[in-house]
Amino acid sequence: MPFDVSDIVSPTRGHDSGTLLFIVKLEDNYAYLVDGKHRPLSRPKKKNIRHIRRVGRSDCPAAEKIRKGEPLTDSEIRRSLARFATGASEDEGGM
Repeated sequence: MPFDVSDIVSPTRGHDSGTLLFIVKLEDNYAYLVDGKHRPLSRPKKKNIRHIRRVGRSDCPAAEKIRKGEPLTDSEIRRSLARFATGASEDEGGM
């Protein structure tokens, strides 16, 4: 199953296994992953695609910005991943 930029994935190997991360870049057999906290946009984690599994795909504003290559902040990533994890929609929460 091929991965796409802005997919939400979870590593299956390593100390970060079980966490949620966005794919911000794909290169050969590697994905560059960020969570906005431990792995900010300035320092994405390079991970072999064999060691990640797709959790889902989001249509949140952060995912759209990743797909379009627009500027994005770590706080937007954290917020989107937290909402995805809890199952809340972007309309909830009063922003």
